[in-house]
Amino acid sequence: MKEKGKIKLGISLGDVNGIGCEVALKTFEDSRMLDFCTPIIFASNKTISQQKTDLGININFNGIKDASQAVDGKINVVNVWKDAPKIEFGHATELGGKYAIRSLRAAVEALRNDKIDVLVTAPINKNNIQSEDFKFPGHTDFLAQELNGESLMFMVADNLRVGLLTDHIAVKDVAEAITAKRVRNKVLTMEKSLKMDFGIRRPKIALLGINPHSGDNGTIGEEDDKILKPIIQELFNNGVLAYGPYSADSFFGSNTHQNFDAILAAYHDQGLIPFKTLSFGKGVNYTAGLDKVRTSPDHGTAYEIAGKGKADSSSFKEAVFLALHVFRNRIDHLELNKNPLQKQKTKKPVKS
Repeated sequence: MKEKGKIKLGISLGDVNGIGCEVALKTFEDSRMLDFCTPIIFASNKTISQQKTDLGININFNGIKDASQAVDGKINVVNVWKDAPKIEFGHATELGGKYAIRSLRAAVEALRNDKIDVLVTAPINKNNIQSEDFKFPGHTDFLAQELNGESLMFMVADNLRVGLLTDHIAVKDVAEAITAKRVRNKVLTMEKSLKMDFGIRRPKIALLGINPHSGDNGTIGEEDDKILKPIIQELFNNGVLAYGPYSADSFFGSNTHQNFDAILAAYHDQGLIPFKTLSFGKGVNYTAGLDKVRTSPDHGTAYEIAGKGKADSSSFKEAVFLALHVFRNRIDHLELNKNPLQKQKTKKPVKS
């Protein structure tokens, strides 16, 4: 835990027409959550008031001008804007994307300047969020630009952890994007995160093959033999417990994933389809490898149920808990490595 006050947990609102605000408010409708952290939502008093009224959520909040003014024991709302954007639940509007960006930018700035300790991002719409000054396929790419480190999209649910070599790119571009350098960097980023963020001393990492049956010895593509296998061997020789490549079609169904601390998938759906099948509703999207902690629920804007009060806040709550868990683990990791024990102890005098 921090020495002074609770962990300050920032929340970006996501698309105001989706379920982001609903799941965030439902999470902290349970006042016991305030024992774990101090939530700071980046939006406006008017927007939060309208959402809680429309959704019938019974909470009180504390409006503030800056995140540094947050009060422990209360839900705090930073007034990023003063107006009240029109909310059209279930619709992907240009206005919805505009305010999602404003919330996200303000939250990331606060994170960068240590006014908040961790960030949980509510879902955005990857189409309506695009603009002249925001051309990113998702949160991960934007955060990689704004923060320091080598980012890795890491899906987490209890002991199931799935990272991605490539994330939001077209399938036709996957093979070309997977280079020896990328594989090496992603594996090392994953290993570092498993040690520092999850407290695993000697993590075992499995890599899934790029092609069906990992290429069948070159019969179905040569990328696995020419790129993955040499790098995996190199990493293993250097002390990294990396294994594979494994045929992706049977890896999860045979429960082979249970033998590893994390799995690195070649592309988005190869990793996320089995992950969400096994853990939907309690999974968390964690951006590993950066100098700051950011998590997000494993679902999208869910326009089809937005505004109806039906959204399940379980994944958002798990995102909150994971952010707090990683933050504490990082503090512990720094403390353990700040003053390493002396290798040689002072010898006691021999009694005559």
